[in-house]
Amino acid sequence: MYRVTLVCKGLNHSVGSKVSNYILEEFKEHRNWHINPQCKWLNNILKFTSETDFDDDGQATLDEFGDCLVACVEDYCDSKITIESVEKVGRGI
Repeated sequence: MYRVTLVCKGLNHSVGSKVSNYILEEFKEHRNWHINPQCKWLNNILKFTSETDFDDDGQATLDEFGDCLVACVEDYCDSKITIESVEKVGRGI
């Protein structure tokens, strides 16, 4: 199992908290292969964390998170998403 943490900077402050709720619900309801999703807007940074059994480099989670962001934010062009960390968690550590 891998815990992936993503950071998105550059979003407009007025949409940050709304976006975090939308993305969290999207992952809980429609992308349930991601376990324990968390999405928070704090200090003008959108931070997303989830666990999967397949994403050992964080790229798949980054792609899905980016898709969600594009779907709910009109002006996302100044934002940048980066993989903050990928940790091996659970069994076999």
